[in-house]
Amino acid sequence: MKRILFAVAECQPFIATGGLAEVAGSLPKAIMASNTNYKVEVIMPLYRGILEKYGKKLKFLGKSQIQLAWRKLYCGLFRMVYEGVTYYFIDNKYYFDRDNIYGHYDDGERFAFFSKSVIDVLPLLTNQPDVIHTHDWHTALVNIFLDILYKKEGKYMDIKSVFTIHNIEYQGRFGEHILEDVFGISKKYTDLLMYNGDINLVKGAIVCSDLITTVSPRYAREIALSQYACGLEYIIRLNSSKIVGIINGINTEFYNPMTDQSINANFDIDSIEKRKENKKALQMGLDLEVNDDICIISIISRLASHKGIDLILDKFHEIMLDNVQVIILGKGDYYYEQRFQEMARFYPKRVSALITYDMDLSKRIYSGSDLFLMPSKMEPCGLSQMIASRYGCVPIVRATGGLFDTIKDYSEKDGNGFVFKDYDSSQMLAKITEAVGVFNKKEDFKKLIKKAMSVDFSWNR
Repeated sequence: MKRILFAVAECQPFIATGGLAEVAGSLPKAIMASNTNYKVEVIMPLYRGILEKYGKKLKFLGKSQIQLAWRKLYCGLFRMVYEGVTYYFIDNKYYFDRDNIYGHYDDGERFAFFSKSVIDVLPLLTNQPDVIHTHDWHTALVNIFLDILYKKEGKYMDIKSVFTIHNIEYQGRFGEHILEDVFGISKKYTDLLMYNGDINLVKGAIVCSDLITTVSPRYAREIALSQYACGLEYIIRLNSSKIVGIINGINTEFYNPMTDQSINANFDIDSIEKRKENKKALQMGLDLEVNDDICIISIISRLASHKGIDLILDKFHEIMLDNVQVIILGKGDYYYEQRFQEMARFYPKRVSALITYDMDLSKRIYSGSDLFLMPSKMEPCGLSQMIASRYGCVPIVRATGGLFDTIKDYSEKDGNGFVFKDYDSSQMLAKITEAVGVFNKKEDFKKLIKKAMSVDFSWNR
């Protein structure tokens, strides 16, 4: 049996801020369900929120002292089995007993401690892993420490390391002083970790890991280009032989319109007419005109520039010239939040701007909207277009990253949505106009909904 240890900064259902937590929560189960020769376990920090919710279910396995540069720090290890997966939690109240899991002045030190702990607690685990699989910059130091501090001393030589880049924009960049004083790494490794004047943890993990994965095949190619790599294209090209893109899946049990208790009316591909009940409930709940003949376009997104929000705002008034309603759900840049709220005031009964994050509400929007707009400038994988498809909400996307890999244009034989090529607001508007036109042809649109719902976006694929 091959044993895999996932090291992550967040994981559903314990704590989540984004797509990484969804992947960490669903992929281990999917791997073991597909092949009994694999045993996947997960290790993560024991944050305050996890302790408060699951504390009584955690089993204490032991403690150790972690040497991090000149510091000698307490590390406790707890375990919990949840839905067949074993989860380990690294305890240190100084680093993890905080309100938010990210955004602290000492995040570099916090996640360096966690990364060092992952390796130092291996003797406390029931079995040593064959593979350690880390995700994004917060755990990049696991692979770096394993390579330069342990294997070079003849320890853990049989453990392979995999590093997944979920978004290359976030690289774990720090000043050179952090190398010895915080990370406890000798200056002789400066060149290994230094890039463009900074210590760069993602660069270090790319060099030190046995294999690199990204979250879609298209994104694996894009990050070799300067417009997508955020400065790391040279390192990506040098290590291209060990980089592979694998599309993310979604948890099709959690996102299941037939069993979802958060939506008004359950339905499947054979009963899509029931979506009308969800649409009516959505319009009533958001104080929009109740009319099934009006096309609802939804946007569920972090309100950030790389999500294509500029394109939407640039053509918003022209979008509204059509017989449509627009629903926005998300938080982010204050300017974007204010602009969308301004649009909601300008178009009463037609636009709803919900500046929040609400999982149940998002699923009600997916299940009641007709079109889902996702015009990203860059999108490593994207889960929202898959979730929208699962709920019969037809995606309109730009051909980038995982959006390119998952959505095919209506004009194609296997078209399951609408796709425009360039990061251009006029191209986006033209595709929205085309999509609304198809919506107005009821039988054609019904067939398109069924195509969207029939695509397998599960981890099995």
